[in-house]
Formats: sequence, C-alpha cells, structure tokens
Amino acid sequence: MQQDYERYEVEDFEVWQLLFIRQVQQLQKSASVTYLEGLKTIDFRADKIPRFKKVNEKLQALTQWELVVVPGLIPDRTFFELLSNQKFPATTWLRKKSSLDYLEEPDMFHDVFAHVPLLTDVFFVKFLLGLGQLGLTYFNNAAAVELLTRIYWFTVEFGLIREQRQLKIYGAGILSSLGETAHCLSEEATRFEFDLERIMHLDFRKDVFQECLLYHFIL
Repeated sequence: MQQDYERYEVEDFEVWQLLFIRQVQQLQKSASVTYLEGLKTIDFRADKIPRFKKVNEKLQALTQWELVVVPGLIPDRTFFELLSNQKFPATTWLRKKSSLDYLEEPDMFHDVFAHVPLLTDVFFVKFLLGLGQLGLTYFNNAAAVELLTRIYWFTVEFGLIREQRQLKIYGAGILSSLGETAHCLSEEATRFEFDLERIMHLDFRKDVFQECLLYHFIL
C-alpha cells in the first residue's frame, strides 16, 4: 500500500490544520522535550499533510526507520514483524470534522503527528525494536504477548516521563488527543512510577480517558 496524496480533500487539510494548531499550542507546555525536538526535526506544518516519502527520507537518515502504510489496525504478529524490521505502521486516512475529539481506532493524525517525532530519537527506536523482537520471539506465548501489549500501551501510547522534576507527555495516545493531554496531568488521573510488576496487573480501556498512567525518570 502507498499514500495516495492526490486523494486528500479540502476537509482533510482543514482537519490536519485544526488538530495540528490546537495540539502544538497545548503541547508546548506539557510534551517531552524529546518529542518537541523531534517535531522540529521532522518539520511538520499546519497547512500541509505530511508526505510519507519525504518523512521516510528524514527518518532513514536519522534512525534508519520508516513508515509503512497499513489500512488500520493490524494483527499482533504483523505489528511485531514491522517493528523488528525498523518499520512503523501508519494509516493515511484522517478523521472528519465531526469526530475531532474521539475515534474508535487511530487515524493518520495519531499515527504520524504523535508517533513520528519520537522515531527521530535513537534511544526510543531501540526500545521499539526490542519490543518487536521480543514479540516475534515469544509470539506463541499468550502471556508474554499480553505483557508486551501492556508495556506498549503504558509507554509508547500512554507514557509519561519526569523531566527536571516536571511530568511530561511522550505517549502518542495522549499527544494526539486534546482531552487526554489535559486529563493525564490533572488531579483526576492516577499516576505511578513505572513498574513492570504493576503493569502485569493493570487493566486498561480504549474507550475512556486513561485512569492510571505510569511515568519514568530522566535526569
């Protein structure tokens, strides 16, 4: 599959611009420094939907990763295989204006705006590569796959990090959502220091704001 850039309509560009502007304004104060630096490096613009070919040229030069177009959610094995080959799956469709704040499954704004900036960071992509390799190694072990899924959820999708004594966001599920961005750092959310034992017994839902989040430390 490939990105068919000519098929984007006026509403697609308007949606990208609306989401981009409001999230960038919100994230300047709450996102991880690594994410914000990656956003500058990748050079996304509010008035232009990213072209995967150009994004991949930059990622290849920086970390040797690239985006691969997928239609939507993919099987676990396919997902682990892509990560283990330094490829990140991404959709090319964008939500409608009527669904700016909630989607049942990730669209391009989530996959690209939220995930790609961190794909410029060498340490982060090593972590993704490790998850992919472990996923393939233990794919026939349901308990191991479940644990890896939870680790991915509470880090790559909904992870927080403490930078200079302040909690910051690096999880893409938060970075792409105005509501999650406000919620995760509020008094309504419960936050714990990252702990694998806790993750093993921590449930999560995809259809509500995340009730529990875990954070890492960085000096």
